[in-house]
Amino acid sequence: MPGPTIYLLRVLHVVLGVCWVGAIVFIAAFLMPSIRASGPAGATIMRQLMQERRLPLWLMGAAVLTILSGLGLYWVDSAGFQSPWLASGPGRVFGLGAVMAIAAAGVGMSVNNPAGRRLAELAAPIQAERRAPTPEEAAQIAALQTRLNRATNLVAVLLLLATLAMAVARYVP
Repeated sequence: MPGPTIYLLRVLHVVLGVCWVGAIVFIAAFLMPSIRASGPAGATIMRQLMQERRLPLWLMGAAVLTILSGLGLYWVDSAGFQSPWLASGPGRVFGLGAVMAIAAAGVGMSVNNPAGRRLAELAAPIQAERRAPTPEEAAQIAALQTRLNRATNLVAVLLLLATLAMAVARYVP
């Protein structure tokens, strides 16, 4: 019978993973398109989410804890990354899911966080002065929004594929 550590790892992995994936899919499919469609008003919402609510920190925390708890579960199932289980169907599929989740976290931290920060820096003086962006600022904002949108969509796809891998891994021969 598994010990309490396994239960804790599994609860952390599943609950935080659900939060992480759900938040990213919501952001990619609904929030970002709505923010873009709302024009300058969207910047206020993004500032609230990013700076006041600290959404990037919550997402990063969920990502890191999901990945660490998943690695802990993988460690246990593979007897310390040593057993033949690693080459089995479940071992390979769980491993593939882990690689996709780690790649998603990497994109989020290396692309989304810097682009989001830069967008906030550009939007702050525009909002404070209650003015329209200059053509140069508008071009920078559009480029950053496009980069952020593409990266968020990639992260969402990677996380959905990782979730799919985790859901079916135990049943792969």
